[in-house]
Amino acid sequence: MRILHTMLRVGDLERSLDFYTRVLGMKLLRRKDYPEGKFTLAFVGYGPEDTHPALELTHNWDTSKYELGNAYGHVALGVEDIRATCEAIRQAGGKIVREPGPMKHGTTVIAFVEDPDGYRVELIEQRH
Repeated sequence: MRILHTMLRVGDLERSLDFYTRVLGMKLLRRKDYPEGKFTLAFVGYGPEDTHPALELTHNWDTSKYELGNAYGHVALGVEDIRATCEAIRQAGGKIVREPGPMKHGTTVIAFVEDPDGYRVELIEQRH
């Protein structure tokens, strides 16, 4: 078994696709409209779905905003140079909500960026 994808509901699909592809560097893997259900699914990720997990961005055509609730945590991405990554995200218009630094009670260097719908994306420095 392996994780295939994680689904996020988004209020503006084009805005979210811009964030995940242009700002975070993912690729649009596939996209399909479902007119009878009035929704669109778009899958983004860093590699083919048969070998890499993806994010499923679900846009319900009649909903422009969601309440995030207090159970959702974040999506995590591994990066080699967290400070350079944060600067590139900032230059691309992304919103860094926690600057790079060690996590509380640990030494792992992390940062957080927020997507257009308010979902948090954790960046974890993984130097090789």
